[in-house]
This record gives sequence, C-alpha cells and structure tokens, in this order.
Amino acid sequence: MYWYWPLSWTLSFWEGVLGAEWTVAPLGPADLDAAASLHAAAFRQSWSGDEFASLLLQPGTFGFTVRRNGTGRPQGIVLARQAADEAEILTIAVDPAARGRGLGRLLMDNVLQHLHAERVGALFLEVEETNAAALALYRRLRFEEVGRRPAYYAGPDGTRTSALVLKRGLGRL
Repeated sequence: MYWYWPLSWTLSFWEGVLGAEWTVAPLGPADLDAAASLHAAAFRQSWSGDEFASLLLQPGTFGFTVRRNGTGRPQGIVLARQAADEAEILTIAVDPAARGRGLGRLLMDNVLQHLHAERVGALFLEVEETNAAALALYRRLRFEEVGRRPAYYAGPDGTRTSALVLKRGLGRL
C-alpha cells in the first residue's frame, strides 16, 4: 500500500513554531526567476530562469516550491526528473534566511510522495561531501552512498571536493 498526501500539503506544525504555514505547490512558469535566484544563493554555478524553463519542458521533469502561507516568493525549490522506474534530484535549494526550518525535508517529502505514486523504484542525487546539512537530511531520509566522484567540485579558492552519489530505494511503504 502506498501512502499519499496532496501536493498542496501544508506543514501546519510550523504554524505554531514560526507563526506561519508553509505550502508546497508545483514549480511553474511564474516561479522560474525566483528558482534561479534561490539557486544562485545556494550554488557557485547557478542556473538561469531560462535553464529552469528548458529543464521543466523535458519529459519526466517536475518540481515543487515552498512558500510561506502559499504566497510571495518561493523560499525553496526542488527539481527532479523521472525516467522509467528511476528518478534523480536535479537540484534543491532553500533561501539561506529560511534554512533550518524543515523546508528541504518538506520539498523532499513531496518528491518522494510523487515518485511513490508513479511507482518509481529508486531516487538518486548528488551532493558535495562537505555539505553537512544536506547529508544529514539525506541520511534521515534513508539515502545510501552508492558512488563517489573524486575532486568533482571546485571551491572559490581552487580546492576540490568529492561529489557523493546517493540512492534511496522506493519500495512500498
């Protein structure tokens, strides 16, 4: 049996903690510039709104945004792509001012729910080995390391760090 919750599911738990409710909705054309801005705040090599648009047009690609009270600029985005019975996270980013509030987890939960509904067997992603916050989230979500790309990422000072390839099987809940 699969467990479902609607894509517009809200995290009302945070209402009492932060005085706001967070709403997840599909990433759409009106969100592309905000997605690019969030990506630029999170990554040294960022994507433009046009690049997000091009990715969203590819078959099997989908994404989500998270907003406070369902309005305003997205505070986080995720973009994923499904091919046959596997999927990959292309990118996930949360506004630096909104980190540590569970928004990354909320976005990932919606991706996982979507993929369970599509009966996808596995989800892959890549993360920089020094990204402790992301690694902690992915470990809580039961991702396991299945590969490593040595010296994949270049830092602003020229140092190189490895990319970890992580996988989560998406068997029945």
